[in-house]
Amino acid sequence: MYKKAIGALGGRFMISREVKALCDEHGLGRWEMYFRGRCGVLGEVHPDVVLAAAPFFEPGFVRAMWEGGRSLPAEKAAVLFAGACADWGRRNLRFDGAGRLADLLTKATAAASPAAAPLFAGWRALPLPDDGPGRAAHALQVAREHRGGMHAVAVAAAGLDLLMATIVGSDESGAPLSYRSTAEVARFLSWPEPYPVPAEEDLAKRAHAERLTDALVAPAYDVLTDGEAAELGELLREAQSTVN
Repeated sequence: MYKKAIGALGGRFMISREVKALCDEHGLGRWEMYFRGRCGVLGEVHPDVVLAAAPFFEPGFVRAMWEGGRSLPAEKAAVLFAGACADWGRRNLRFDGAGRLADLLTKATAAASPAAAPLFAGWRALPLPDDGPGRAAHALQVAREHRGGMHAVAVAAAGLDLLMATIVGSDESGAPLSYRSTAEVARFLSWPEPYPVPAEEDLAKRAHAERLTDALVAPAYDVLTDGEAAELGELLREAQSTVN
């Protein structure tokens, strides 16, 4: 019900001018800042720990970017990245319901189990900004990490190769996307070509993984009343309409 909006809004700040300013200030490339910032909540860990938490990227790329950004300590990077997230929200989520959006998302994610979702747990543990737009941006990122962690579990449970999970992909309904569009995602995640062509079995596994992801995420939102659930949907639509 909410996955498209949360997926689109939760990570939007990561390609923002706020994050670019961090890259310029600290002399890091955008991917070095991405991994140090997003995964800095794990602490100063071995790169394979980062790979375990962000498994859909090509492994060698993850290791290189994490190590390449070590000039910026992990915990500091996480705080700075979260600050950029909040600043992005202050620029883009300036609508009356931003604080309420944050409240509803936080109510749901506070009820979610952190099991098998270390980035979700780490981002949830960071302090929330005081203002509505900043809190909304942070809450969206926390909710995005929750679904991302559950999706990694679901893909593994479906017996689907990580690259193939990307190559197949799915839309909001779980239907397979075009090979061309998902190949672009694989390139973005730094997987080298040529890419495998999905078989019917892969399509079935990917659809199963999407349904399982939905099932794993749903209990968190079950804590919302029917009225709150409908309100959250409306606020997410309003948030999408405000983003530049």
